[in-house]
Amino acid sequence: MPPSSGAAVPAAPDLEQQLNEDLLGPLARRGAIARRIRMWAWIGPLLCMVLGGGLRVWDLHEPHQLVFDETYYVKQAWSLAEWGYERDKPDGMEEPDEHFTTGNWETVYVDEADFVVHPPVGKWVIAAGEVAFGIESSFGWRVGVWVLGTLSILIIGRVAWELFGSATLATLASFLAMLEGHHFVHSRTGLLDIVLMFFVLVGFWMLLLDRTASRRVLARKVAALYDGDAWRWGVRRPVVGMVLGPWLGLRPWRWAAGISLGLAAGVKWSGLYALAAFGLMTVLWDVMARKRAGVSQPWAAGLVLRDGPFAFVAVCGAALVAYTASWVGWFRSSGGYLRQWAVENPGEGVQWLPAPLRSLWEYHVRIYEFHLGLTSDHTYRSSPWSWPLQLRPTSFFYESKGLGEAGCEVEKCSKAINSVGSVSIWWAATLAFFVLLFWWASQRDWRAGAIVVGILSGWLPWLPVQHRTIYQFYSIAFEPFMVLAVVFVIGLALRHRWGIWAVGTYLVLVVLNFWYFWPVWTAQVIPYSEWRDRMWFASWI
Repeated sequence: MPPSSGAAVPAAPDLEQQLNEDLLGPLARRGAIARRIRMWAWIGPLLCMVLGGGLRVWDLHEPHQLVFDETYYVKQAWSLAEWGYERDKPDGMEEPDEHFTTGNWETVYVDEADFVVHPPVGKWVIAAGEVAFGIESSFGWRVGVWVLGTLSILIIGRVAWELFGSATLATLASFLAMLEGHHFVHSRTGLLDIVLMFFVLVGFWMLLLDRTASRRVLARKVAALYDGDAWRWGVRRPVVGMVLGPWLGLRPWRWAAGISLGLAAGVKWSGLYALAAFGLMTVLWDVMARKRAGVSQPWAAGLVLRDGPFAFVAVCGAALVAYTASWVGWFRSSGGYLRQWAVENPGEGVQWLPAPLRSLWEYHVRIYEFHLGLTSDHTYRSSPWSWPLQLRPTSFFYESKGLGEAGCEVEKCSKAINSVGSVSIWWAATLAFFVLLFWWASQRDWRAGAIVVGILSGWLPWLPVQHRTIYQFYSIAFEPFMVLAVVFVIGLALRHRWGIWAVGTYLVLVVLNFWYFWPVWTAQVIPYSEWRDRMWFASWI
């Protein structure tokens, strides 16, 4: 029956505002936050980025020798820059790294393609620095990854802003990333994994931006369906078009996410796990948004008839284009590995593909077979179960020094680069992970769920393949989400009186942890006993 004359009936013009608040929660009011606070959500992370970049660039050229897997990727990157594909090394060549680092790089390559098992994106990043600073510069070998590592400090802060709408938490996220050990070491080493991390993080950021933008569009379009007559007797009336809800447009942020996640897969195939997990997550966000907006068939609309197909085209389609385009050097060459395979084997392979793509497909079949059979043992091989506690770090570089060598003042010294995460962050994040699981289940907090998905997309796929040769430093791929897990719990703590003291004490511990591990992250010459003391929890000590 109609409401009494004194009953308050919501006005139709307020429907869009109400929908925004229902769909975005506290983030709906972020536009009304004081400009000064919104500026600090940029300024705080930017300051952390500048300071973190300065810490990482210090002595970036040291040591002037290829450390750990730089022996592959730095040389392969230069080969890409010179010829567009990775050339092989001479058989039986002694000390190829020494030839390379002393400027005699021509002798390290032969005119024959090498079979490499990682796509080229990360190596193109390394190659950019080599071209800019010269192949003789060890600074040039590493400056490309330094740039992306430094930028990611800012981006982690911006991701936190999109999640929490708090300038304080955004700055804390960048602060923790700035002082995290894996991030620090990888930002100073010419390897691929922080490039993978960067593009996964950017893809996640783009999807957060899409989530906010698309929900505002949904609120506006749903309000428009009612044409100013939304309420009857205090209840929103049925209206044509609310069975499935409106189409939400082209959604450019989602396309950008697809490009970034495609580039992540173009660094290492493990980026495909993030592509799959985030792609499903963004569609489920749409289902929940349509349900909250009052769509009567949200699952049908979100998964089948509205958002799902467009999300697949945007995310997966853009990823496929970006991934394929990253092979441009191989396509333009005539001597890349298996580049002429389709011409030489006209009746084999996927016949409906053009010859270059058929050759590339065959190349990928070979790569897949290699990864399946990769079971050789290694000193630093580790179980993924131990990664969150950093129990088996990877040694990127180690030299033993005697009395009087390189400033050593005791009988035996160590000069090391150990890729070990800041235990003050990783151990806290491991506990925070369980808090997030509980919070996601009990409070239905989508932010906790998104962070959990980010962690699991980088960690969970390695658990079934422990028979393979895998290393703890792979965990850099989900390191930003471990940082965000800590920040989430910090946000919960700051709701309480004691929170500011607890968080302040924790941040002091993080700073002390960074100072304590600095020598084993930057190849400082220290007494062997001090090196062992710092690595006491490592299982190989």
